Amino acid sequence: MMAAADNATPLMVLEAIAIDTETTGLDPRKAWAVELAAVRISAGKVVPDPVFRRLVRPPEPIPRAAAAIHGIDDTMVSAAPPFVAAWPDFAAFIGRGAVVIGHAIGFDLAVLRRECERAGLPWTRPRTLDTLLLAEVAQPDLAEYSLDSLASWLGITIEGRHSGLGDARACAQLFLALVPRLRQRGIRTLAEAEQACRTLTEVLDQHHRAGWVEPVSAPLRSDREAVFARIDSYPYRHTVGEIMQAPPRMTAADAPLREALGTMVGERISSLFVHPPGADPRTLRPADLGIVTERDILRALANRGPDALARPVAEVMATPLAAVPADAFVYRAIGRMGRLGVRHLGAVDEAGVVIGAVSARDLLRLRAGEAVTLGDAIDQAEDVEGLAAAWATLPRVAAALMAEKVSARNIAAVISRELGALTRQAAVIAEARMREAGQGEPPCAYAVAVLGSAGRGESLLAMDQDNALFFATGAPDGPEDRWFAALGTHLASILNEVGLPFCKGGVMGKTPEWRGSVATWRERIAAWVRRSRPQDLLSVDIFFDLRPVHGDAAIANDLRTAAFDAAKGEIAFAKLLAESAGAVELGLGFFGGFRTQGGRLDLKRTGTFPIVTAARALAIRHHVVERSTPERLAAMGSRGVGGQHDLQGLVDAYGTFLDLVLGQQLVDLEHGVPAGNSVVIKRLAARDRERLRLGLEQVAQIDWLTRDLLIGR
Repeated sequence: MMAAADNATPLMVLEAIAIDTETTGLDPRKAWAVELAAVRISAGKVVPDPVFRRLVRPPEPIPRAAAAIHGIDDTMVSAAPPFVAAWPDFAAFIGRGAVVIGHAIGFDLAVLRRECERAGLPWTRPRTLDTLLLAEVAQPDLAEYSLDSLASWLGITIEGRHSGLGDARACAQLFLALVPRLRQRGIRTLAEAEQACRTLTEVLDQHHRAGWVEPVSAPLRSDREAVFARIDSYPYRHTVGEIMQAPPRMTAADAPLREALGTMVGERISSLFVHPPGADPRTLRPADLGIVTERDILRALANRGPDALARPVAEVMATPLAAVPADAFVYRAIGRMGRLGVRHLGAVDEAGVVIGAVSARDLLRLRAGEAVTLGDAIDQAEDVEGLAAAWATLPRVAAALMAEKVSARNIAAVISRELGALTRQAAVIAEARMREAGQGEPPCAYAVAVLGSAGRGESLLAMDQDNALFFATGAPDGPEDRWFAALGTHLASILNEVGLPFCKGGVMGKTPEWRGSVATWRERIAAWVRRSRPQDLLSVDIFFDLRPVHGDAAIANDLRTAAFDAAKGEIAFAKLLAESAGAVELGLGFFGGFRTQGGRLDLKRTGTFPIVTAARALAIRHHVVERSTPERLAAMGSRGVGGQHDLQGLVDAYGTFLDLVLGQQLVDLEHGVPAGNSVVIKRLAARDRERLRLGLEQVAQIDWLTRDLLIGR
């Protein structure tokens, strides 16, 4: 049985049923079904088997004109069951909650509804998409949208035209061929496709006048979305570093089991990490370490008796050590333990060195149900379809966390963490594509980093790609650069297919400006600091937000450190960065009213963007290396750079803006409207309007505050 789709399900991984009916005529109020047919669509492919095809015996003769089209006459259906007997099997094949796809599906739905009414059978309208409407959305200037015309346009061969099964297969192929064309128009999800179809009012009116059922209608929230209605939010509020044991307890591989057991009993712990003899435990990575647990020792005693206690730990330990980043949220540790079937994990710092331990005992009370599988589902995706399916759960998780009163700042950190994971896994898939194409392995060590809001941990649901490539050696347009250019192209393409659009400003590793060797990047950094015009520094500032997500993290982190060091004390450079962002766009009018457009106020332009750019310019000026905007503002306050009251006011305003934008994004996504950064003022409660007003008043003062703090100490 197919899982029910939800609004955020990407079209490319939609589990659906394509159907077609052949009938005695073209008026659904009078026609009878003579054939029911359906095929499955799964993982972006038409499933060849099983399929459904059933002839149906109508209660009146089949007109010759109809038989001439579909080839089904009275003789062929004489032994067929009536509709009342065929319907249960057809309904079972479709299943409950499945999305049903058809070409001019309003006609098929009207026929099925009428047949059920005549037979006294219950009929529930399924969630549907119409390939006729989708084709018009994807290509509005075609002369006609018949199944034959669209098949010819898209290069689809129809076998068995005007048979139910042949037309159902053709419809399924047509839908899959339309998906990339819809994506080019910014239509990626089920709800977005439904909303786009609803805009074709003239076509919908024609169908209504013909007596057809409405071809597209979004239902209430699906059962799958309700799974996330209440979850334990603790794993999304706290990081592994907050609950881990640090430093982790370790033992040497050549130590006897007796000694390891004594340590566990004496310290009341359930495991020890195992390091090579003579190694410095403070420098080791998960691949260097093993783990021995109470259960390992008990199994050794059961198999060998007391003599096992004299054997070295290395004989019973498990390798390598499974680990998660210490700055990851706890839900990732829960998900990883569940997938691997382990009870202990290492915690690593940004350099990949093991700095702590976390056990199932630590996490026993932290259960967030299906939501915790999000991170590992992304990490384990082996292809674009799997990656897209995992990524599609993110809005539901965000909605559930918001319902649990988790702050948008925390939710943004979760989103950013998974955006980094998405980029990392896309790079893994991109590497695999390179190998399959015969382009070999990476020519040298390299790193992929996310930039901007993802690097700062402040992404919400309106995102595009911001990433960069760093590699150890190679000249511009040399063999290494060409290899990484191809990798960056694959990476960007995969992310775009999954649902993360190309960056309009070109901030992607596939572009020459955002990839390069260590030497090339160092030259760029030096050139940035020497620039004298703000227009020469567009997008440069987001480099200082970078966070490595794949490969050799030290390469990217060292360059980020070098950039901060080069900019230290360079007041003119920091001022140019601030000026490159442009003047602050005020969200309040002269008399204090909100400056809306179409009832919406853009809180990126008038709220978050001015705060982010000011905090970043000030951080660069004062060598504050923290990444997030609130951390940067807090760090400056603790150093005496600026007044605590002013800086805290900006932090509070930033939190308010994130809360309001995320709330609006979730409402928009539910209605098939792509997530943006503007909020509908009328939907805000009075308290939220007042919070918004206070926040915008803080932003109105940001220009003079920035100028003062850039020049000051």
